[in-house]
Amino acid sequence: MNIENFREYCLAIKGATESTPFIDDRVLVFKVMDKMFCMISLEPKDGVFRADLKCDPEYTLELREKFDGIGPGHVPTTLLWHRVTLESDVPDKLIIDLIRHSVDEVIKKLPKKKQAEYREQSDC
Repeated sequence: MNIENFREYCLAIKGATESTPFIDDRVLVFKVMDKMFCMISLEPKDGVFRADLKCDPEYTLELREKFDGIGPGHVPTTLLWHRVTLESDVPDKLIIDLIRHSVDEVIKKLPKKKQAEYREQSDC
């Protein structure tokens, strides 16, 4: 998956917003309900883009064992984030599933009232 398709899919998530909140404006952040579910550097490293996504820790370990394109995220000491290398051995369908999973991880940690508010939002 290339970065344009990745960005389009992130923005297609219900309630998703994008911003460049950091000082250097080189990291694009996607949020739902004002909570970050993804960040991606706008400058490729070694010619490839890498996105950090939230993930269930057990699933993170499983994915890291299966794919070279999935490794530690921006905080390497936590399993709550992993880094997915675009255009690697990670299939596009799995990347889409991981974006959705990241959003689900964010939503499930919100207070019940906020979870209900998110579910009631229009898909438009």
